[in-house]
Amino acid sequence: MKLVMSDYEVSMHGEGAFTILFHGPADSLYEGGVWRVHVQFPENYPYKSPSIGFCNVIYHPNIDVRSGSVCLDVINQTWSPMFDLKNVFDVFLPQLLLYPNSSDPLNGEAAALSLNDHEAYKAKVREYVMKYAQEDKVSPIDGQDEDTDGDDLFDYEEEEEEEFSEIDDDPFKTESFCVDNYLTTKS
Repeated sequence: MKLVMSDYEVSMHGEGAFTILFHGPADSLYEGGVWRVHVQFPENYPYKSPSIGFCNVIYHPNIDVRSGSVCLDVINQTWSPMFDLKNVFDVFLPQLLLYPNSSDPLNGEAAALSLNDHEAYKAKVREYVMKYAQEDKVSPIDGQDEDTDGDDLFDYEEEEEEEFSEIDDDPFKTESFCVDNYLTTKS
């Protein structure tokens, strides 16, 4: 329960699914931004990595602007049972935001802008932080309980909903299981 007992705000959204309020790292383009990050544990966690996705829009070469999916090697390919969610939120995601990898993008536009016009890229990131990642826009979902299916976790404004209409309704699909067994970590 390290993550729950730390400074992170955690909201449960059903068995094995929850969101965490994540603040952009200090001294980065994302400083001052706040994102709800959806986490879904697979059945065989911690041997398989959790699914991680940003619920509100973020402009970054390694994060899909439509689905919020994260392209991060340590989460997607080299996950180890030694890692826990505290590693993900204290180290892996902050490092991703500080040091994007534009050569392996999920958001090709952001990657190209980062490589070809870094000043325009920085301005676009700051614009998205101001537009989509302010604390008043990402407050916890009121009235949602553990039986909620999570369909309304994503915060895209009406114009983004139309633009991104091809998004899978549930990009974090997994089988149900008891979350209590997976939130605790070994000391």
